[in-house]
Amino acid sequence: MSFALLNRPSILRFLTVCAVLSALLTPAAAADAMFPIGSRLGLVPPPGLKPATAFPGFENPESGVFVRLVALPGAAFPEIEKTMTNEALKKQGMTVEKRESLSLGGGSAILAIVRQQTAGGRIRKWLMIAPIDNLTALVSLEMAAKAPAPYPDAVIRTALTSLATRPEVPVEEQLALVPFKIGNMGGMRLVRVVPGVAAQFTNGPKDTLEASEQPHLVIAATPGGPQQPGDRDKFARNALSGLPPYKDVRIVNSEPMRIGGQPGHEVRARGKDPNTGEEIEIVQWLRFGSGAYLRMLGLAPADKWNESFTRFRAVRDGLEPR
Repeated sequence: MSFALLNRPSILRFLTVCAVLSALLTPAAAADAMFPIGSRLGLVPPPGLKPATAFPGFENPESGVFVRLVALPGAAFPEIEKTMTNEALKKQGMTVEKRESLSLGGGSAILAIVRQQTAGGRIRKWLMIAPIDNLTALVSLEMAAKAPAPYPDAVIRTALTSLATRPEVPVEEQLALVPFKIGNMGGMRLVRVVPGVAAQFTNGPKDTLEASEQPHLVIAATPGGPQQPGDRDKFARNALSGLPPYKDVRIVNSEPMRIGGQPGHEVRARGKDPNTGEEIEIVQWLRFGSGAYLRMLGLAPADKWNESFTRFRAVRDGLEPR
């Protein structure tokens, strides 16, 4: 039948049917994928798997099934492709059962199905590396090598081929990975997060820690701290000695203070950029808790200090342990 023989209503019905069939036949899209907190990688996990709490991925501890997702730079794929040989896997205690290429996102992924003896028993594992968008994805799905298997191979293959990315991780998700709550970002933007440890903010376009170019604030949670109040001044001064290699760093003020209702200490200092010689203003706040402390380190060019200090204090005053 040619389109010339179809009237307008028929053409519309025909196109509608085509659209429905296309939706039914298209693999799961990125919008259907589940993304672990803080991860740009996601997929549609097999039924019964939930987002993991201790690693980026999914899990069903009751059935012993775990999916781990690791995102590496896109340039890592060729090197991993060369080194993930059957011989290399064998040296890690894995016996390759099957190895194949998969079409994924317009590229070609490598899938190896292996068996491995672990302390918890023998497992069967699917290892996939895939170039996807500007990333190299490492996906590992493992479960006990027993009969009947928790999931048939077809279900696992469907999950792996649903791998998807998202352009960026929402700020709220990234900040959920650190052990403190940010109530006020002071108009700055988040640069990066070290899960479980630290967050870096800036009030400029670059993501580097060049304080002579733009203001930066780094917040980190660290175990330990001085046991006695009288040791806090020396402890704070020593903590400041671990700064990047600025020239002529000199402390201009060091005093105890209360931060968020808890004992704290402020150190103010000045230094110079080793390359340009430009003046840099520095503030360090330590907020002491039980067996740990929060360190807030703000750095900014001297000519932007007043505005930057106001932003830093706004973040400090809205900071709470998680």
